[in-house]
Amino acid sequence: MIEFVLLDLDDTVLDFSKAEKNALKSSLLSFGLRADDEILGRYHEINILQWQRLERGELTREQVKTERYRLLFEEFNIKSVTADEMTARYEKKLAEGHYFIDGAVELLESLYKSYRLFLVSNGALAVQKSRLKSAGIEKYFEKIFISQQLGYNKPDARFFESAFGGVDGFDRENAVIIGDSLTSDILGGKNFGIKTLWFNKNGVENNSGVKPDFTVKKLCEIEKILKNL
Repeated sequence: MIEFVLLDLDDTVLDFSKAEKNALKSSLLSFGLRADDEILGRYHEINILQWQRLERGELTREQVKTERYRLLFEEFNIKSVTADEMTARYEKKLAEGHYFIDGAVELLESLYKSYRLFLVSNGALAVQKSRLKSAGIEKYFEKIFISQQLGYNKPDARFFESAFGGVDGFDRENAVIIGDSLTSDILGGKNFGIKTLWFNKNGVENNSGVKPDFTVKKLCEIEKILKNL
């Protein structure tokens, strides 16, 4: 029986993709730079690759935050703004407000009544704290674990060991992680030895080699799965 539910934040509870796009576009325009679909799309591709490097331990968080802009500006020959300047402006914009994934509030309300909920995020500490406060969802979680505080990033098992080593009565047999990232959330859950549920809202094909125990396309499908575990 499931007792402990570990929830990712970005693109699982809060719509990070939408927030990212709006913050990036606003930041680029504030510096007088182009913010069309080509540059926004290329940033997204570069950003994913840098976060994957973080997950593999090849880059630090601070390096990811600037490297994505350094590479983007180099590719588009942008010299009027530095990567550091863009990073600061983007994080300020990203921390403003929030957007929910469809069904997220309803899911939190429902799970909160039956399970011990924990938030597990690789996001930047200051940004996540601001977005959580804006969304008003901290009340649903027994504890909130952010990688920047723990010193380890998902999918490193040490992220989970550090976080849940101090949780009273925690039992891996009765725990499940729910998240949108195969390489972060699902692989992390596998590394930690708990059940995994992949939120594949876009219905993408899984070619990663990481096999989740369960997969859903909508958040409303999750509760039924948990009840049957």
